[in-house]
Amino acid sequence: MNLTNKLYVVTGAAADSDIGLAICKKLDECGAKLILVGRREAALIETKRQLTQQHHQIAAFDLSHLEDIQSWVKSLINQFGAIDGLVHSASYQGYSPLRTISPKQISQYLDVNFSAAVLLIAAFSKAKHFNSGASFVFIGSAAGQRGLKARTLYAASKAALSSMVQSAALELANKKIRVNCVAPAVVSGAKAELQFSALGEQQSQILVDAHPLGLSSPQDVANSVYFLLSGLSANTTGITLAVDGGFLAG
Repeated sequence: MNLTNKLYVVTGAAADSDIGLAICKKLDECGAKLILVGRREAALIETKRQLTQQHHQIAAFDLSHLEDIQSWVKSLINQFGAIDGLVHSASYQGYSPLRTISPKQISQYLDVNFSAAVLLIAAFSKAKHFNSGASFVFIGSAAGQRGLKARTLYAASKAALSSMVQSAALELANKKIRVNCVAPAVVSGAKAELQFSALGEQQSQILVDAHPLGLSSPQDVANSVYFLLSGLSANTTGITLAVDGGFLAG
């Protein structure tokens, strides 16, 4: 369980992100040093306040500014040193019925969910930007493995993410960098409650029933991220690990 002296970048680390906060708490519990990334500095400060260790850093940054990612990563490395891993939990979510899709919407989903992921892994895998045995983990979604009504753009962006992980894992294997994806279905928490509110009681129950083991918790996702960052998965790369309560088995 010990990740002492390991340095990880966690995007989507705002305190109001159910999954991002759970990941930060899990890695903090294991002794890791974290660089907390999100658009809103105040929300990152609140995350840091909830962690037990005092050595974490805050790096407010908007990942939709794709053209700035490479220089921003270089500044992080110059300031904090090479990293042992990356967790890209930041995500643009929502519903996109085909009749309402616009070019702007396509960019909103793909920029953060896919394009930023590609640019982050490209930047952090440069020489002297990572330590030996580094592990990069991306938070995908069961939606990327199975079509969902009115979620065309979200599902497509997460499917692209899983595909990217496979190719990047092959390309970075000679650098001893592992690349994997964790794919939850519906995760209990504030965002799930908003989703259920939008769907209504009947459709919400159908969705809950599609998870034979029940909804996953943010902690379930965080535990899988820890596994893929740690030496327990030292020979695992290029996979998408479903943490979905059996959703994809149905």
